[in-house]
Amino acid sequence: MPSPTRPSRSSHVVLRIAAVLAAVSLAATGCASGASVALTASANDAAPSPTAQAPTPDPIDWTECGPGLDCATVEVPLEYSDPDGEQTPLSVVRHRATDPDNRIGSLFINPGGPGVPASDMVRSIDPTGKTGPFSPDVVARFDVVGMDPRGVGESDAVRCLTDEQRAEQAAEDRDPTIPGGKPFRRLVQDARTFTKGCATHQDRVFLASLSTDNVARDLDQVRAAIGEEQITFYGASYGTVVGPMYATLFPERVRQMVVDAPVDTDLWQNDPLQLLDDVARSNEETLDLWFETCRAEGVEACPFGDGDPEAAFDALIADLEREPLQVPPIEGLTPGGTLDGAMALEGVRAAAGVRTLWPQLTAGLLAAQQGNGAFLHFMVVNLTVAPFGGPFATTLQEPHTAVRCADWPSLRNLGEHRAAAREIDARGERLGSRAAYSALNCAFWPAANKDRFTDELTGAGAPPILVVGGKVDNVSPYHWAQAMTERLEGAVLLTRTGVGHTSYRTSGPCIDDAVDAALIDGVLPAEGTVCEAVPAGTTRVPAGR
Repeated sequence: MPSPTRPSRSSHVVLRIAAVLAAVSLAATGCASGASVALTASANDAAPSPTAQAPTPDPIDWTECGPGLDCATVEVPLEYSDPDGEQTPLSVVRHRATDPDNRIGSLFINPGGPGVPASDMVRSIDPTGKTGPFSPDVVARFDVVGMDPRGVGESDAVRCLTDEQRAEQAAEDRDPTIPGGKPFRRLVQDARTFTKGCATHQDRVFLASLSTDNVARDLDQVRAAIGEEQITFYGASYGTVVGPMYATLFPERVRQMVVDAPVDTDLWQNDPLQLLDDVARSNEETLDLWFETCRAEGVEACPFGDGDPEAAFDALIADLEREPLQVPPIEGLTPGGTLDGAMALEGVRAAAGVRTLWPQLTAGLLAAQQGNGAFLHFMVVNLTVAPFGGPFATTLQEPHTAVRCADWPSLRNLGEHRAAAREIDARGERLGSRAAYSALNCAFWPAANKDRFTDELTGAGAPPILVVGGKVDNVSPYHWAQAMTERLEGAVLLTRTGVGHTSYRTSGPCIDDAVDAALIDGVLPAEGTVCEAVPAGTTRVPAGR
């Protein structure tokens, strides 16, 4: 989404690195190895008709690009209001069904962000399905298709900052006690620099075209190029905006659909500052749950803080602000750098939202107390994009911002940003500084999206959609899942207990079996079904300490 949302990265990526992180954090603690002025139009502007005639694309020309993988480029209209005008290329990657005789069709996927390349997710597929983002049955029965949305990944990724500017931004000294990390005038200067760079490096018409409704139309062009009458769709985080948009524009083209860790699409379309406030609260609630679990499990399992983890945490952040740690480069993990209190908070935010990383978070905090910040620095470098964006920018941050500013209503009023930041700051949250002013780039966005799509995303006419929501999700609060279920006609809500952003392939067989049944057979679980997350969150330091 929002992740709102990357971007946090996809959960399967997090799980893939968890084992590496365990080794790093254990070594760090002496343990042995254990078992965005936005010129977007107002909500009253008319959107293009969903039934507008789009051109028929040429049949897709696949080229083998790896074991079981095919790659292609599909040209689509830059503006669907001018379908025969300028075209823009989209990168598409397909993982072929491992049981072609029983192939159902194409499963289109979007892993979120916005800004996370779908092609990366497809390339991470384990052909056996034993690991990776999809089950053995799904990998067997579907060609899994990842289209990098326009402006993302290999589809002409948006670029706003130079490498030097990125490095300077990442190295800035930020104050976690100030909303946004630095004085407002400097935040405004940063936003102007960022958006000027976007306008310098990108065509403004292209920037204005990066909206989710165009992504959905692009998906339908790829569908037609492949030759499918209908698609099956799985979307996670921001992908849960893409899916309902497609189901609303092209309901007859949907075979089945699952949306995992959903965004409240009403907030996304109409009230992004409230949406970001919701995410800030969820981040804080997840960290608070880590503290609560640490205390409940006791010092034998969670020695950080000796029974008072909040006090120890606050002291550690203050110490790091006074005297930052120097983190040496670790090949394959982190380029090294300085870990101060602001950066440590960012690393903790990322780790606290992934229950499988809680033991490593415990060990990483202990390590930081002892002068080793490798774990927390790794988390910042690798897992901190969505939902807020800066201050720790990565190459995903620019497309992330561009899509949000194309989708969202006008955010030109700086007073609204200041009021939202004051509200967050008044709550006294540990992670609030990052959330404050996180949409400021959209206040100076240089590309007007004059036909911003504002219709309610109901999916009317599509088959019933499975909505998967987590009770504790640091990016997509549970009430968003409830709101999406009410908004989508005929949708069914599947609830996951425990901590984590997204549930499929990270929470155990109850969720996985239900999602597979929906995707493969079109069978949805009974209303009110709740799945217990496996494994449950624990702060226990990895064995061997």
